[in-house]
Amino acid sequence: MHYAPTYHTLVDNRPIWVFDDICTLSEIKHLYSGLDNSAYKRNEVARPDTQEHKHWAVNLAEPQILALPLYQKLIAAVNQVTEAQYQAYRGYCNHAAFGDMLFTHTDCLPSSNEMTALVYVAPEWDIEWGGETLFFNKNDDCAFACTPKPGRVVLFHGAIKHVGRPPNRICYKPRFTLAFKLEPASNR
Repeated sequence: MHYAPTYHTLVDNRPIWVFDDICTLSEIKHLYSGLDNSAYKRNEVARPDTQEHKHWAVNLAEPQILALPLYQKLIAAVNQVTEAQYQAYRGYCNHAAFGDMLFTHTDCLPSSNEMTALVYVAPEWDIEWGGETLFFNKNDDCAFACTPKPGRVVLFHGAIKHVGRPPNRICYKPRFTLAFKLEPASNR
């Protein structure tokens, strides 16, 4: 199957791709149901200097990641747009709700060749609910914003500074973001 990016951009010469054709709404509803009943822990931190502001997440074990049909399709899409073959070394789901505090961060060192894939796990999303993922350039200006549409996947170089904003007050649903940290397959 060929997956075509809806959007592609660069931030400080690092890539961002947005896909809207990897997940079906049925798959997202199934994932949402499972994630909505997961045992989240408030133990995820954005950066060392924000450790007192933990946010909710649930980790996925490697067998759980590999068993997801979504993961196999995601890796196929990643390998179509990158020059290397990638695999997940970590998978987890963030839970953000109105009032949560989330901080800008990077997912890897600038010299690393790591990618991050975020899957927005929401069977519905209203533009007024907010919850965008913002990407910043080296001057800390927002250079790209990704709307958390149902089933949307955003793939980006892990060294791009970014933040997932929590939903607005009028949103009574959590914003689930399934995150996969990816490394070149030859790293294992």
